Amino acid sequence: MFLPRIPRRSPAEAWLAASQAVHALPGHEGHHVVIDIAEPVLETVTDRAVVADVDEYLKAHTETGFLVRTVANTIFPQATYEDHGYPDFYKVYTDKVFPRLKRSPRDWGRYFERMVAFPTDGGPDNLLDKLVRKMKRHVEGGSPFRNIYELPIYNPVKDAEGSPRGGQCLSFMSFKLDRDRRLLLSAVYRNHYYTEKLLGNIIGLGRLMQFVADQAKVSVGELSILSTHAEVDTGGATQAELKALHARCAALLARPDVAAAA
Repeated sequence: MFLPRIPRRSPAEAWLAASQAVHALPGHEGHHVVIDIAEPVLETVTDRAVVADVDEYLKAHTETGFLVRTVANTIFPQATYEDHGYPDFYKVYTDKVFPRLKRSPRDWGRYFERMVAFPTDGGPDNLLDKLVRKMKRHVEGGSPFRNIYELPIYNPVKDAEGSPRGGQCLSFMSFKLDRDRRLLLSAVYRNHYYTEKLLGNIIGLGRLMQFVADQAKVSVGELSILSTHAEVDTGGATQAELKALHARCAALLARPDVAAAA
């Protein structure tokens, strides 16, 4: 059974709509779920309220207790970028931030670490910076290519040897420039837990888009996420508690929009 595409404006709106749609399916799971977020970097007072409510839920019920921002930081470490700037934050992350992260011996890494230190036979390779520099060079040249900016996360050699559980779920990202020089991003997930991870994933991907767009001197466009398998997990809570979370967030999103202060 295929769901229709789920288009929403903001990360919070997209998270709730997708979660409710997949939760309504048999087994609370679906395949090939496509979510479109028109403004992936939008943050209103209402969005912040939804994030705060989801955070309280995650702290109360999940084993990891990861907050939304913790999940977002696995994709783009916003505070490290703001504190150290481009390009210095790459080295700060790989030399200081990443080594401090609590990891098990089976841990494959983090998404941002994989982007800036992709394992190759010749050693770690900063694929993100190569993409940024290529896009910037083409934009400055006046006639940029629009469909050649790809960023793999899954490594078919290294990751195929690891444990089938606990590995990376974000597999691939494809950046595009449309005719108006807006940056578009399509992200493919092999497996996706919507309660524990989706909202943080959307926010992290939006921040990654903003970073790439800022460096290439283009604007941010739409984000599309393909969850090849999606599951609305409860995060250790009951179904009744999960439904109550959805109801509270729906009530918040029904309020009039107010722009959030930076």
